[in-house]
Amino acid sequence: MYILYEVADKIATITLNRPEVANVQNMQLLDELDAAWTRAAEDDDVAVIVVRAEGKHFSAGHDLNDRWPSPKEITLEWIYRAESRRYLEYTLRWRNTPKPSIAAVQGRIIAGGLMLCWPCDLIIASEDALFSDPVALMGIGGVEYHGHTWELGARKAKEILFTGRPVTAEEAEKTGMVNKVVPRDQLDAEARAMALQIAEMPSFGLRQAKRAVNQTLDVQGFYAAVQSVFDIHQTGHGNALSVSGYPILVKLDEMKEKIK
Repeated sequence: MYILYEVADKIATITLNRPEVANVQNMQLLDELDAAWTRAAEDDDVAVIVVRAEGKHFSAGHDLNDRWPSPKEITLEWIYRAESRRYLEYTLRWRNTPKPSIAAVQGRIIAGGLMLCWPCDLIIASEDALFSDPVALMGIGGVEYHGHTWELGARKAKEILFTGRPVTAEEAEKTGMVNKVVPRDQLDAEARAMALQIAEMPSFGLRQAKRAVNQTLDVQGFYAAVQSVFDIHQTGHGNALSVSGYPILVKLDEMKEKIK
């Protein structure tokens, strides 16, 4: 099992549990994570959902070695179908879960790691958290779940995508991407304290408040933008398929080796 799940005091805690590989996401982990979200959403005893991770890093993104066939067997149709389900449908479902959710993140949050925390309503980060999305380095300009413009603002989003540099927890708090920054040893306690406070609020009021904010973003174009950028992302895969045996696999693996 790559996901741990527990409920206490009206809080469902969902834990990523692949710390030995920086919680990179294989298909099984994402399927288990979606099942945990669904379980929490359907449980009347759960008022708030907390997503956290074991180990040094929240998530270093996708485990390409697990989810991809050999380069000779990869087709754009295969990629589109696999990613549409696990990267687009799952994240939008988590984002629209009626119950409030909190992500507690630490260490590296790279590329696909962002799509595990950005769908949450609130984010608490440890002081050592670093957010990055080096997709341009891999020859891909779009992303599976494009929260960048909404989380960072247009110019900062371009800077991060153009350069691949990480965003510190302090900088993320200034942009509004992160609600609160705390010392690493206080991360879980702070997330739990916030969850307990929210859990005491009337459930219908919370549901409607979340719906109001999400629909405001959707009216501004969030939902349509995420879906259209997903298709832009697929053109990146198409380009990579035409270049020397899909070189992004090698580049991403080399990058992840440096953070273990």
